[in-house]
Amino acid sequence: MVETVRYTYRLRPGRTAQAVLLDEWGRCRWLWNEAVHQQRAGRKPTAGKLSNMLTEARGRNAWLRSGSQVAQQQTLRTYATALDHSFTVKGRGRPKKKRLKDALPSLGYTTRGFSIKDGRLCLPGKVIVPVVWSRELPSDPTSVRVYRDNLGHWYASFVVRRDTGDIPEPDLPGIGVDWGVKTTATTTDPAFDLPHLGHRKRCAAERAKAQRKMARRRRAKGQAPSKGYQTAKRQAARIEKKAARQNTHDARVWAKQMVDHHSLIAVEDFKPTFLAKSRMARKAADAAIGACKRELIDRGKRAGRKVVLVPPAYTTMTCSGCGERANHRLGLGARIFECPACGYTACRDLNAARTILATAERDRASADDVRHQIASLRDGGPDAVRAGNPPDPSGGAVNRRLPGRCP
Repeated sequence: MVETVRYTYRLRPGRTAQAVLLDEWGRCRWLWNEAVHQQRAGRKPTAGKLSNMLTEARGRNAWLRSGSQVAQQQTLRTYATALDHSFTVKGRGRPKKKRLKDALPSLGYTTRGFSIKDGRLCLPGKVIVPVVWSRELPSDPTSVRVYRDNLGHWYASFVVRRDTGDIPEPDLPGIGVDWGVKTTATTTDPAFDLPHLGHRKRCAAERAKAQRKMARRRRAKGQAPSKGYQTAKRQAARIEKKAARQNTHDARVWAKQMVDHHSLIAVEDFKPTFLAKSRMARKAADAAIGACKRELIDRGKRAGRKVVLVPPAYTTMTCSGCGERANHRLGLGARIFECPACGYTACRDLNAARTILATAERDRASADDVRHQIASLRDGGPDAVRAGNPPDPSGGAVNRRLPGRCP
């Protein structure tokens, strides 16, 4: 089985190479903002119109012709993809302008715009950048994206094709996943639970110290920031980046174990964005539920597992033993679920995970019940489906019992 993946490596550009890359980013950023202006003016920039716009702009401006046409074309293609995605995905806003003070440089090149010679990345404009080859590329790359993070580090992300080999057969049938804050992921099998590790809380004191140093060295509005302020800002960003990488590593290790052992993965379709405005905002950010969810769905998709996204509505109120739904909501302080019908008692998160798995196992995500499929990797990938709520055959309200679990 062959799959298309990205291999990312650290770059070590010199001052001259960095200056050329930033100049190229300035041209691409101008094209992006021009496309945004046309879209806001009521002229929807299609792929053909964007191509004509690039040709006319390069004919009028000599400074634009001095840059790489490949990178500029890729910028407009990325904009067209983002614009189309905003029309197809509900709730996704239109592409916005990229401001110089907060937009991070990102340049895309196809095979016509880059090459690899003697272990170095060769880009247009006679830019030769050393690459830190932490591992070998499995095949010749088809494209590369050169970008800089908030710490000032440059990276190259190559798109390659690799052979996944023989995927091991899962030894367990299925598992349900319920997201939480106290425990990041509670599953039907306690051996696969993902505890709340608290990486950001562990470095909170060090990060607060760096932020206080930033506050002391901040100048008045309108004045250029001092070198001391920039140093303190990089230190705070470095601490935050370390915690984010630790969360990403833990999510990848946990997702790999889940995918290797289970053929069916029922995931709560939980969106943690609303927690940012609650008292649990700091702990929810530390749990990184969104990153864990994306990693699990992505790995399940690539391994060919069946991944079902179950709506979170009433999963906590429904008994996993008999399928009866409680008439009242459980507050966050109540950690034990007690069924008034059959007397079943369990941890509320464990009960919700079992309810989620029962929902997916009883084919409520079949072809007739799927509400819609996810179109992008950010929302789960093309092979993850959402389990919808099937209508009551009698034409009334939705059945309050899980199908097949009614006594």
